[in-house]
Amino acid sequence: MRNSFLSMVFLLIAFGITGAFAQEQPVSQNEHSVYPIPFANQMYKRTVWRRMDLKEKQNAAFFSTSNEITRILIDAVKDGILPVYEDDSLNKRMSKEKFLENLQLPEDDADDGFGSSDGFGDSGWDDSGWGDTGGGSASPEPTGPQYYDASELTIMNVQEDMIFDKVRSRLYYDIISLEIVIPAEAVATGIEQSVGVFAYKDCERLFRTMPDRAIWYNRQNTAQHRNLSDAFLLRLFHARIYKVSNPRNDQIADTYLDPKAALLKSQQIEHQLIEYEHNLWEY
Repeated sequence: MRNSFLSMVFLLIAFGITGAFAQEQPVSQNEHSVYPIPFANQMYKRTVWRRMDLKEKQNAAFFSTSNEITRILIDAVKDGILPVYEDDSLNKRMSKEKFLENLQLPEDDADDGFGSSDGFGDSGWDDSGWGDTGGGSASPEPTGPQYYDASELTIMNVQEDMIFDKVRSRLYYDIISLEIVIPAEAVATGIEQSVGVFAYKDCERLFRTMPDRAIWYNRQNTAQHRNLSDAFLLRLFHARIYKVSNPRNDQIADTYLDPKAALLKSQQIEHQLIEYEHNLWEY
């Protein structure tokens, strides 16, 4: 009886020690990954940043009228069901108020473009109704801040990890984040402006809950639309590489100042990654 009691005590102590060590173990995989590949199983990894132009023909299926991917993400933030982050490190959350502030139109772009609310300037034209200031035919000016429409947000940045899993002997393209960007031509400064960054894991979960709206529009067969999550999984998008992981965190354009040279380098990196994937199966 005594021996049984001592055995039970030692067993409980062993479980307690094991539990303590388990709690102290470091994180073994990327918490934002859709494919939770343990770090110990990653034989090769390279992080790639891509620029996805939603106006391109190949990407138009992600940007169908009223179901634009940018509109879905923005509406989800407004409804409080999708977290948004400050940058693609995904370490710091952005408030809904800050997100809406980033979406706000500059004051110069929010007016009616004519510089006056009584028709075309101060020329009058009362007899034709254009300059009638009596209040009956003048349209009311919008009140409150004005925002970019989702259809104007045609640029998305895609951050993904290219990982070779040595246990499964398979190469994964693991999308980590999506970023909505206001195009340069829509900003007064002529410089692209970030609106917010989303963890793709959260986006993927959101898309799955919206089968009738979060669709990749199949122009060839409208009976066979695909969910946006499946479209990303099947890599039905086109996005040009603008940065790969490097010690200085430089973009390609920082090294190759000539736009043509930067584009050629981007294409060269794309081909090198494809060649690397191909050569994995040669051994």
